[in-house]
Parts: sequence; structure tokens; C-alpha cells
Amino acid sequence: MRKQEIYLDTSVINFLFADDAPEKRDVTIELFEDYIKNNIYEVFISSVVIDEINKTNDETKKQKLLDVVTNYNLNLLDIEAKAEEIENLAYVYMKENIIPQNKIEDALHISICSVFDIDYLLSWNYRHLANVNKESKIIAVNITEGYNKQLRIITPMEVMYE
Repeated sequence: MRKQEIYLDTSVINFLFADDAPEKRDVTIELFEDYIKNNIYEVFISSVVIDEINKTNDETKKQKLLDVVTNYNLNLLDIEAKAEEIENLAYVYMKENIIPQNKIEDALHISICSVFDIDYLLSWNYRHLANVNKESKIIAVNITEGYNKQLRIITPMEVMYE
């Protein structure tokens, strides 16, 4: 049986160190320790995640975030060959006012998952990603654009606890 595929946006990795949000931090730690480390899912990130991490001003925190990618063997999707397709779809999300123009990374995370047929996009970003209103609009755009797999955009809690 094929493992379900999850894509982590940058917020999920960031919340491993979110001492100001202990409930989400603890759920995120559990996700990494009990699910990702034990290969329950096929877990992916992209260069967009790495680029966002590299924008972190605090060098110590930046290194901790980059270490997560290595320590948990997160699979880095090779998006180069499909870069134009990914960017075009991301712009459709913004053109349709689903994702704000200034949140290109969020639009890219969604389009990467859509283009690569990933099962779940995990995010702690309720405003722009993990909410049913955004998800239904994204699915509608995806169908119009020829991406028929229904991407679920959810929080880490929704892939935990059997």
C-alpha cells in the first residue's frame, strides 16, 4: 500500500520552536517524533521552504530550522523541471484572490502540492492556507486548471491520532 504524502509548509517546521505557542509546538513535536521519524508518511518540502528558512534573521534559529530538514530526512521535491507550471498555477490562485499578492510563497506551496499530486499540505497558517474556505476555492481552481486530485490543506493535528 502506498504511503500517504504530506508536504510541510514552513510554519510547521517553525512551530517546533514556538515557545510562545506551547500547544501547537507540542503537537508539532509529536508529529515529528511519532509520525515523521517513524516514516508513517512520505514527507516532502521544497526549495520554497528552504528559501523561507534562509530569510530567518536569527542565525541560531535558522540553523535549527535547517537541521530539522536534515535530521528528519525530509524529502526535497525537485521542482525545477516543473517550475513554470508551478509558478503559473500559483499566479492563478493570486489572480483569483484566493491568496494575497504579497503571499507568493503560500501560493507556491499550494501549487507545488497540486502539480505533484501530494495528498496533504500541512500548515499552521489558518488565514491563507489551512481553512475550508480557502481549500474549496483552491480545489475549484485546480479542477478548472486540470488538476483533479483533491488536495487537502490541513493542520498537523489532522494527520495524527488514528
